[in-house]
Amino acid sequence: MGVAAKLPSGSPPADGGGTRRHAGAMADEQFDFLARLVHERTGIMVPPEKRQMLCSRLDRRLRAVGLDDYVGYCELLHSEPDGRELAELVNAVTTNLTHFFREPHHFDHLAKRALPDALRLLERDGSRRLRVWSAGCSTGQEPYSIAMTLLAHLPAVASWDLRILATDVDSNVLAEAAEGRYPAEQAAKLADTYRKRFTRSRRDGTIEIADDVRRLVTFKPLNLIEPWPVSGPFQIIFCRNVVIYFDKPTQRVLFDRFAELMPVGGWLYIGHSESLFKVTERFQLAGGTIYRRVTR
Repeated sequence: MGVAAKLPSGSPPADGGGTRRHAGAMADEQFDFLARLVHERTGIMVPPEKRQMLCSRLDRRLRAVGLDDYVGYCELLHSEPDGRELAELVNAVTTNLTHFFREPHHFDHLAKRALPDALRLLERDGSRRLRVWSAGCSTGQEPYSIAMTLLAHLPAVASWDLRILATDVDSNVLAEAAEGRYPAEQAAKLADTYRKRFTRSRRDGTIEIADDVRRLVTFKPLNLIEPWPVSGPFQIIFCRNVVIYFDKPTQRVLFDRFAELMPVGGWLYIGHSESLFKVTERFQLAGGTIYRRVTR
């Protein structure tokens, strides 16, 4: 895992008293290096106005590796042979805000329109293989919400070859997602029938996702701007609140790659602040941040 961004030179600038800057005062050179590195590694843009956010997220990493300035941290990232700290950098800058059934109209559409439509097309082709991808799954609430929806609305579920691929670039959140345990207040986002059927209360006050839900989901690390070890086809893809951090050229490449893994008529869900307008013509708007794969 190489580092392509050019390493900044020089020591941290001194403040008015001639002392070295503390870790929270990142110099322009170090910010530029780290922002370029994050973009090269993940496609995420870190604009100058996000400098303080970057500092606050990396201060913990500096303490963890025993450094007190960003010059040393940049040198560590540049020289480390196994890329371990680069992975920690990616984990630190990734935003992981999520909850069960976030943007609920997507799950209503999944149950009432996308799922019946996908089943009809599969049965027409003599296939029982249904695949869904949660790209940017964070701590797992999204793919588990998808699994609950499918189990609640898929007729004769045992007769289908059903799998949900859940991927994220952040290795820490994937480990949490795979455990399937959440604070009890997370259950407030679940309908009573779903909470009773698909979760279990634990003595420590947490909830645990039921085994039949967890069995449908496979969690894998995956960087969306690198090669994908997946073959598809995926009838349904969720990629929500991910591309908002990407520039337009990266978005165009990403959605073209999604299109290549979907049949015509497949469904794509994106985030409430995102749009495919002037990004791709391979999907057609079908509702609020809901798109359908077309022939173009």
